[in-house]
Amino acid sequence: MIQSMTGYGKAEAVWESGKMTVEIRTLNGKSADINIKSPLLPKDKEISVRQQLAQALKRGTIDFYMSWEPNSADAGKKLNTDLLKAYFTELWQVRDAVSETVTHRTGSPQDTALLLSAALRIPDVVDSRKQDVVTEENWPLVQQAIDAAIDAVQAFRSREGAALYQDVTGRVAKILAMEDQVEALEGERIATVRERLLNNLEELAQKPDQQRFEQEMIYYLEKLDINEEKVRLRQHCRYFMDTIDGEENPGKKLGFIIQEMGREINTTGSKANHAGIQKVVVLMKDELEKIREQSMNIL
Repeated sequence: MIQSMTGYGKAEAVWESGKMTVEIRTLNGKSADINIKSPLLPKDKEISVRQQLAQALKRGTIDFYMSWEPNSADAGKKLNTDLLKAYFTELWQVRDAVSETVTHRTGSPQDTALLLSAALRIPDVVDSRKQDVVTEENWPLVQQAIDAAIDAVQAFRSREGAALYQDVTGRVAKILAMEDQVEALEGERIATVRERLLNNLEELAQKPDQQRFEQEMIYYLEKLDINEEKVRLRQHCRYFMDTIDGEENPGKKLGFIIQEMGREINTTGSKANHAGIQKVVVLMKDELEKIREQSMNIL
């Protein structure tokens, strides 16, 4: 069964310090366009993750997310006390240097609070514990979550693919049924063309040579003959069904077959010379366009 290129998968990895969530979202695309949208993935793991995503998901725009939720006991921030003391001392020294009235390292509680607040805003004094949450020790858990998220995406794609299959194959069946309608109108079309030519001759007060008239009719109708287009369109429809049923990832090939189907339908319309057939051709074009739109999402 075919798969859609639209998919979503989510999985979690849990260890003592918190929970890592892996999410993968896919949309249709001509090739595997992989976007790693998280700074949490270690650089040395990025290439292998990209290869895994490309191999498993084949094609489409693939967005990969990782988010970290620490445990409450580990959610706080770590204070670098040694660095804080050093900065605080330097700030006091600057204060003393620019103040003409202060001769000793003393100050009001307000001075102390202001200097401490300034020191705390200096980079690296307060370190978040979210840094380097993915390590070699917990990487196997993260890898399991990535595997599970990919499996969830593929399951999602399969469900969407089943719906796509029902839609496009049903529309191909409609086109074949419409082609039968065109065939039923063909006899009427020939009679209409013959009558129109005779009426035109009568209006010109001309009596044609019957043998020559029949020869001209044959030549004219041969130019309007759509039998080859009908045969080829039915063949393309069968090829479409064989491809969607028999190939694992038929999306690109189906696009080429749809082009050929459109060519035969357009030629039928240009040769129709019959209002009823042209109406059916418009309906066939509408169904084919819907097939084209849906097939762009088939893997």
